Amino acid sequence: MAVFTRVTEADISAWLSDYSLGSLLELQGIPAGIENTNYFVTTSNGRFVLTLFEVLKADELPFYLNLMSHLARHGIPCPAPVANGKNHFLGELNGKPACIVSRLSGKSVTQPSVANCAAVGAMLGQMHNASLSFGSTMENARGAAWRASTAQQVKRFLSPEDAALLESEVALHASFPSDKLPRGVIHGDLFRDNVLMDGERVGGLIDFYFACNDAFVYDLAITLNDWCMAAEGKLDVARAEAMLKTYQTVHPLSQAEIDVWPMTLRVAALRFWISRLYDLHLPRDGEMVTPHDPDHFKRILKNHIASAQSVLL
Repeated sequence: MAVFTRVTEADISAWLSDYSLGSLLELQGIPAGIENTNYFVTTSNGRFVLTLFEVLKADELPFYLNLMSHLARHGIPCPAPVANGKNHFLGELNGKPACIVSRLSGKSVTQPSVANCAAVGAMLGQMHNASLSFGSTMENARGAAWRASTAQQVKRFLSPEDAALLESEVALHASFPSDKLPRGVIHGDLFRDNVLMDGERVGGLIDFYFACNDAFVYDLAITLNDWCMAAEGKLDVARAEAMLKTYQTVHPLSQAEIDVWPMTLRVAALRFWISRLYDLHLPRDGEMVTPHDPDHFKRILKNHIASAQSVLL
């Protein structure tokens, strides 16, 4: 966990007095995540997740909490924020913005099956459909401008070969036409650890704090780049075909999206190569999490570059 804010049973019991959630039965820290402090909270009324926000400020959070509430009302299995006595989703606990949300069933998988990928593809399509009626917007803070500026910060840590690859890809994707493609609210980070599988069905989509408005096909590429990769960052065709087929059953891709699909896979890989380089070489003060290996997404990117085919579409 990036920065851990300790919460005692007395702290949470006092905080819960402003909610109609019953009395505290159990409080358990969650040793996962790199942005926020999270606890499982069990009360006499059910099971919940408490989040204290370590990076995002209070005025930045309504978009995400309202989004989750909107999606939950439209049948998407995501954490539903609980309003307090003032009818606000957001409160404050131990000096940090805090919220409490419903706890979902299932657990993340590290070795997804073809059936898992099919289920995630369908659910992502349903989420994109549901997002179309959400009224608020949020600019993608990790778009082209962020890629360019952050690449300049991290390239000094790279070999000449990797620095050249980074610069060429950033330049190539500076004009990625996300504003000309079908778009709406995307998850932006739907990796395996942000999906709870309940058997072969999706029990929950979690961690919406990179959600923003961008091209739907970009969100699909981000998801596929994590769920459908085999050893050495090479595409697992069976898993990828399953995800793409079920996604399109729910949310068909336009010809414009199909045309840019190979490049979209590359820009999605580039985004996470850059962010992992930054986390490794320029960690925030107080960060206690082990950064993910940036080379994983470098390999995925290079494999996409080397692919001469249209990558399944």
